[in-house]
Formats: sequence, C-alpha cells, structure tokens
Amino acid sequence: MKLWLIYALLSAICAAFVSIFGKVGLTGANTTVATAIRAVIMAIFLIGVVLVQGNFSSTEEIFGDKKSFLFLALSGIAGACSWLFYFLALKHGKISQVAPVDKLSVVFAVVLAVLIFGEKISAIQLLAIILIATGGLLLAIF
Repeated sequence: MKLWLIYALLSAICAAFVSIFGKVGLTGANTTVATAIRAVIMAIFLIGVVLVQGNFSSTEEIFGDKKSFLFLALSGIAGACSWLFYFLALKHGKISQVAPVDKLSVVFAVVLAVLIFGEKISAIQLLAIILIATGGLLLAIF
C-alpha cells in the first residue's frame, strides 16, 4: 500500500471523529468561540509535534519566503472559515447530512486544480467526481 494512501485514510478517520466530537462539544456552545478554542488547541498540539520532531528551525524557511507565507496564511484563513461554517452547520444539522456536503470540497478541489494548475483528469476520474458530488447531495437531501 502506498504511504500517501495510508496517511489519507488516517486523515479521513480523524476527520470523522472531528465531526463526532465537535457535535457533542457544540451542545450549548457558541460555534465561533468553540471554533476558536479548537484552533488554539490544534496550534498548541501541532507546535508540540514540531518541537518533538525537532523541526522548529524550519519555520525560518517559511517566514523567509513571502510567497510561501502568504499562501499558507491564506490557507489558514480558508481553513478557519471552513471550520466556522462547518461548526455552524453541525450545530443546526445532522452529521449524516453535514459531513457529506462538507466532503463536496473534494469535488471543488479537483475542479480548482484543473482550472488553476491545469491538472488533467481522465474520463474515469471525471465519472468518480460526478459520483462523489451525486452521492454527497443524495446523502444530504434524503
């Protein structure tokens, strides 16, 4: 099995628990405050991981490269907005509806990769994207 696939599957499993833990944690909570607290906990955890791995000196590379820093900052802002909206959706909806719609990000990411980076997709990949979009919408609607 490819290493990237193992990491991607672990990411998906962890993301599933984000939905479960988030839904429980949002009971009676302000979603914006909950998202901010989650972000602080994530930052502390990830800084700890960087320190344990001995990679803290690598931060100079990112801060020294204005383009890298800008796009990582934009990625962080997009991620924060995603989580703000995700927690709002979780607070008011069912996980079984919210999570599939959220995963339409896969469809949007592929479309953007084609438009922005000129990535090529095969007919079978296009079919898979259509199926993901259809499945996500069907899960959310019914």
